[in-house]
Amino acid sequence: MRKMKLPNKVYDHLKWSLTIAVPAAVVLIQTLGTIYGFNTETITATIAAVATFAGSLFMISSNQYKKDGKK
Repeated sequence: MRKMKLPNKVYDHLKWSLTIAVPAAVVLIQTLGTIYGFNTETITATIAAVATFAGSLFMISSNQYKKDGKK
């Protein structure tokens, strides 16, 4: 299996994006869609699905980093 390691700066940016920016964007899009009468379910579901997938890959890298640090 190929090891995935991210530099600390990339890790920090991804962590911030996946834990703060993406959920905030989903809520903003959903709220504005409701206010203006747009159907935003498809786009917010897509964003959430992509963020969940990216978070899963991100966790693989994080676990590998922690595992290598214990050696």
